[in-house]
Amino acid sequence: MISLADFSIGYDDKILLDKISTVFNDGSLTALIGRNGAGKSTLLRAICGLNPDYSGNIYIDGKNLRDLSSANLSRLLAFVHTKRPHISNMTCRNIVSLGRTPYTNWIGQLSETDNNLIDEALNYVGMLSFSNRKIDSLSDGEAQRIMVARAIAQDTPVIVLDEPTSFLDLPTRFELGEILKDLAHQKNKTILFSTHELDIALEMSDYIALINDGKLYNLPVNEMKKSGLIQSLFKSSATYISHLLDS
Repeated sequence: MISLADFSIGYDDKILLDKISTVFNDGSLTALIGRNGAGKSTLLRAICGLNPDYSGNIYIDGKNLRDLSSANLSRLLAFVHTKRPHISNMTCRNIVSLGRTPYTNWIGQLSETDNNLIDEALNYVGMLSFSNRKIDSLSDGEAQRIMVARAIAQDTPVIVLDEPTSFLDLPTRFELGEILKDLAHQKNKTILFSTHELDIALEMSDYIALINDGKLYNLPVNEMKKSGLIQSLFKSSATYISHLLDS
């Protein structure tokens, strides 16, 4: 679970989010939406411990983020970046094995348990047969599955993803969405991802967290559809938005 308590953040004289209190629940997939510059990535970076310049508090699995060391946080939260890795000569298995770093000894030796979890993670995203393929040889969709597998192997209660469907074609976006939804429901994880694809957010998610004018509105999908908040945010695309909400 992720909890925000009286949370505010911004830069210079601009406040992006002002006194936000909300909860992202266990066993749920939440899509974070908003216009460019609204604060989506800024919020995610703060939750992941990458931006400490906020007021209020963030709780990860009941623990105050300010009290957590990097090592302890890495056992509670896994973060998947927007961009795919470009690391020459690293195999898919090498990448996924990095998820076990918080649990290995000082020389990074993998135990039998570690190796089993790596295999399970690769299998979960349908990439076990790609174990020995070089990451640079994969398509964008395949590479993103590997990055999700790394997060799964990290075995944390919370997974945060920054625009994981960017640069993917439509079928691959929905396939990735299905993996994330299944992971949240079957493994009881808290999964929060930012996206510009409103169709993916509405179709795949349990909750929509919408940022607008310094506020964050976090509602179940059906309630968000009826709230008028999406229509207000995307006034310039009224016809398209109405089609999505009515489908």
